[in-house]
This record gives sequence, structure tokens and C-alpha cells, in this order.
Amino acid sequence: MDMIDRRLLDEYQHDLPLDPRPFAAIGRQLGIAEDEVIARLDRLRQHGTVSRVGAVVRPNVAGASTLAAMAVPPEWLERVAALVTDYPEVNHNYQREHRLNLWFVVACVDRAGIDMVLADISRRTGLQVLDLPMLEDFHIDLGFGLQWT
Repeated sequence: MDMIDRRLLDEYQHDLPLDPRPFAAIGRQLGIAEDEVIARLDRLRQHGTVSRVGAVVRPNVAGASTLAAMAVPPEWLERVAALVTDYPEVNHNYQREHRLNLWFVVACVDRAGIDMVLADISRRTGLQVLDLPMLEDFHIDLGFGLQWT
């Protein structure tokens, strides 16, 4: 990882340029071409350093979303997680060490869409899906200054 990769990771956790071509704007700020910015981010993603690049929109402002959880028998976990991941409305899922061991976020155009996805997951797995809609939002800034050694 060179200095440009480090700057990409550190300086663009917030305030991605509001520009029709944000990667070109980043490239201008870093002194590299737009296609190099995209290639570097893709390489960082492939290596697991970056999981995604994109806007974070406050929940339920543009469409609707909910957190969901399931109690999945351990021997079914990988299969059920793969099924859940295949829904385009699910943006991520993760395992937790708890009776409710599979958690995921569903985002749709409206609440009816969420209800349909959750019902379909329940029907296809034969397991109950616990719907945990947000009651109150808290802003948690997940960006942090990186320390390079």
C-alpha cells in the first residue's frame, strides 16, 4: 500500500465529492487519473481493506429499511446466510454469537416491500424472522483517522 492508497483510505471516509464524477474529482485532488482511483479502490476491495464505497443515507429518509434477526440452527447457518445475501434488498448480513445468530438489514422503496422480503425469507427457510425497525436514530460516526506505521 503506497501513500496514495493511504490517502484514499484516510481522507475520503467522509465528504466524498458531490460531483457527477466523484472519482475524477478525487483523482484531481490526489494527482492521479479517475480510472486509477477506481482501480485502486477495486484492488483495496478485493484485498478486503475496503468493503464498499458509497453514500450513507439516513435510514428511512430515502425509502424504508429495517434490521432483522433470525435464530438459525448452526448447521444451516451458511446456507441461510447465502439465501439472505441473494436478496438485492439485503445490503449486508452478519453472524452473532447469540441465540439470534444471523442479523441483516433490508432496504426497500417502502414498508410493504420490507414485509414481502421478510415474509419470503421466513417462508423459504421455515424460520421466524424478527423485524427490528428503528425507533430512534443515533448518529455514530464510523470514520476515524488511520495510524500508519
